[in-house]
Amino acid sequence: MIIPRRDAQTRSKLLRTLCLCVSVVIIPASFAQQFTCKDGKCERVLNGVAPATSRLRINAHGPVTLVGGVSQNLSFTVKVTVSARNEEEARRLLLPYVVRVQSDGAWTVLSAPGGAIMTDVTVRAPALEAAVVSTSDGAVQAVGISGPLNVDTGAGAIAVDRIGGDCELITGGGRIDAGQIGGSLKCSTGAGPIAVSTVRGSAILTTDGGDILAHEAGAMVRAETRGGGVHIGTAGGPVTAVTGGGEIVVEKAGGVVTLRNMAGPVQVGSAAGVRCEASGAIRVAQIAGPMRVATSMGSILANLIGSHLADSYLATGNGDITVVIPSNVGVTIQAENGLADTLKRITSDFAAVQPRRQGTRVVASGAINGGGPLLQISGSGGTIFIKRQ
Repeated sequence: MIIPRRDAQTRSKLLRTLCLCVSVVIIPASFAQQFTCKDGKCERVLNGVAPATSRLRINAHGPVTLVGGVSQNLSFTVKVTVSARNEEEARRLLLPYVVRVQSDGAWTVLSAPGGAIMTDVTVRAPALEAAVVSTSDGAVQAVGISGPLNVDTGAGAIAVDRIGGDCELITGGGRIDAGQIGGSLKCSTGAGPIAVSTVRGSAILTTDGGDILAHEAGAMVRAETRGGGVHIGTAGGPVTAVTGGGEIVVEKAGGVVTLRNMAGPVQVGSAAGVRCEASGAIRVAQIAGPMRVATSMGSILANLIGSHLADSYLATGNGDITVVIPSNVGVTIQAENGLADTLKRITSDFAAVQPRRQGTRVVASGAINGGGPLLQISGSGGTIFIKRQ
């Protein structure tokens, strides 16, 4: 097109208008490959190909599958479905349906509108530096995005893998599965479990009900469920885990572990410190920092093998407390048991720490292996065991 000579402002406006006019590609119903009806539902399949930029946004009204790095162009299949009284009515609703592919700066935007029509979108794309998937309802799968990914669905499962950047996954209800994530990860579901394989950065995982499993994270992990277990394999930074009921397990954390369990056991294999409130049994080991551990009901086992303690505190309202101390860990013990029916409410393998009565309590204190950080132990309704490794 030849643009006639005009003033600079008019020519600039005309150029912007031309750019906008060619930014939209409409894939009409004539691209349909199939039209079928069964059990009161009719569907039509639309296929299309369009040029793509390195960033893709998908807006849909149903399930979405996105695979990146597998095609030179943007190719897509959209199955549209509608419930109708008869085939004639279904054709009337489906024939005008269009899929829009629009260029918006660095982004390609594919829109499959909904309303009375449900969509099922499958997209095969070239290498993508970023992707956003938004759907009102339906499961979402996304694989092979070299940069960040954002997924938001009103309800449905989410499964992603081989994501090179930060990843944010939100569903109103459904399971979330995340494979390899090259950046940080943020997951939220209204109801359902969350399972994570590997996250290079931090991980924030939240569900209103369901188990949370994270095998490996390179930085901080925060996991919260109203009801369900939490299992963290390895975290490069601190870990915070909260559950309304279920087991919490943290195998190894590079920072301080902070746990709250309203009804269930807790286990920490290795951490730079522990802060724990629970209603259930607690087991901790290899803690390189302070311990503040309390349970309203349940036993506590603290194995100091491999530990480098700071001043610490262990307490239970009803249960036993067992502390295992190896020969290379120096600690100063200050123990008391509110149940004083017998001196055997505190038993010690160390001559320097032996029980005695003090009013209505049984107490024991002293330095073990030359002394060290203060370890306070408080029990009631059980027995305190101070054992030599």
